[in-house]
Amino acid sequence: MAHKSYFNWSGGKDSSLALYHALKDNNYSIERLLTNINNQYGRVSMHGVQEALMEQQAEAIGLPLQKLVLPDQPSMSEYEAYMMQTLQGLKEEQFTHAFFGDIFLEDLKVYRETQLARIGVNAVFPLWKRDTTELLHEFIDLGFKTILVCIKAELLDQSFAGRIIDRDFIKDLPKGVDPCGENGEFHTFVFDGPIFQKPVLFEKGEVVFREYKAPKEDSDNCFSGQPPRPASMGFWFCDLLPVTQKEFIS
Repeated sequence: MAHKSYFNWSGGKDSSLALYHALKDNNYSIERLLTNINNQYGRVSMHGVQEALMEQQAEAIGLPLQKLVLPDQPSMSEYEAYMMQTLQGLKEEQFTHAFFGDIFLEDLKVYRETQLARIGVNAVFPLWKRDTTELLHEFIDLGFKTILVCIKAELLDQSFAGRIIDRDFIKDLPKGVDPCGENGEFHTFVFDGPIFQKPVLFEKGEVVFREYKAPKEDSDNCFSGQPPRPASMGFWFCDLLPVTQKEFIS
């Protein structure tokens, strides 16, 4: 019998490629997507994608979306309290495995495994230790389509915000930036591909710059997938605006 599983869903390319492989594995039954939503802005934490687009994305994939609603910039202890409450609920629903799109951040992997072990749930990482350049080529070759919605300003200039990932994108990445953005260099929103029953429709909105101060207790937040934070960090966000089929046709 396949293990009842849920997928920790960001809406981005690594999640999408990992979900693609998870759905092909008969040992698991992926029955839900779990995503973090900022309760102040109604957007995915860090990525900045509107909640409505995440709902349309899950509908296009054909899996139910469960939202973990978090306060704006929660402390690590606050995050863990919200997460453990959610995990307990999933455990009570007989979920036994949790999937992630992580690739090579060892501390993050250990953290996830340790937290899940507390309630007897197993962590699965379909992309673990694979070469990130090869992963991005595979992503493109499979027909996935994705757009950059958040970029780290100190590593990528504003022109990358709102770019579609293609082979030219790979060539244009500055030296030192991981092709999959595994160190937090950029985040994406996937709007079409082999796991989708239909594309997600949207229009590009404005590109804005935002700066965030890192609380002291979170300066080495391993769960975020980021290296130790400086006092503050700047990001460029490309807003995506939901579009209905009727509006798109007209």
